[in-house]
Amino acid sequence: MHFTAETSSNGVVERDFTVGEVPGVLFSPASGADHAPLVLMAHAGGQHKRAPGIVGRAHHFVTGCGFHVAAIDAPGHGDRPRTAEFEQHVAVLRQAQAAGEPIGPIVVGVHTYLTERAVPEWRATLDALQELPQIGADGPIGFWGIMQGTGIGVPLTAVEPRIAAAVFGVLGHESLTEAAGRITVPVEFLLQWDDELVDRQSGLALFDAFASKEKTLHANAGGHGEMPRFEVDSATRFFARHFGRVGTSPA
Repeated sequence: MHFTAETSSNGVVERDFTVGEVPGVLFSPASGADHAPLVLMAHAGGQHKRAPGIVGRAHHFVTGCGFHVAAIDAPGHGDRPRTAEFEQHVAVLRQAQAAGEPIGPIVVGVHTYLTERAVPEWRATLDALQELPQIGADGPIGFWGIMQGTGIGVPLTAVEPRIAAAVFGVLGHESLTEAAGRITVPVEFLLQWDDELVDRQSGLALFDAFASKEKTLHANAGGHGEMPRFEVDSATRFFARHFGRVGTSPA
């Protein structure tokens, strides 16, 4: 892991890094950070590691519970170049959207392409993060990612035993059922009841597919991009409950 820049504000230290050719950012408490839990945070499609939602949630996790949070750019996103294959996937998706055609099968193809590349990158990033003295190899690891973040995060969590709890959502079961059936860690799942892009029954089917003994469904009224902000508080409590960090704000 190579750190390239560092800033600090409001009790949060942000450090840009690279692992190989993958750029990322690590959000940490300004104090009391030694061996704190780590949450891996994946952005949605078309976004990047410093999208406003990622930064806002990361700061909330850091200041609310003293967690570390790491985000990386998915292949073809943020500061990463786009391959000709990825550009083709995006062109087909945009064409279907413009024509008002169903995009579910196309999204599956995009996520499959990304997952094949992103899962090894996330695991390599986690290896590097656990070598940092303030994180170490023994602390609990969580995963947060909705939409595309779920498309990558479900396969990642299915094969990564270090992830102890996860928040997913706003995506359907297509291509994810088998991986979800191998996940047994606690899961909080977010569903937008009036989602215009993800069929409600498909989202419910994905929730049902998780093998976790502890899993909670949060269904909220609204469209695909209208997840209530209070779900950030809920995710914070979810991770704090499982990582034993309730009321441990570094502020």
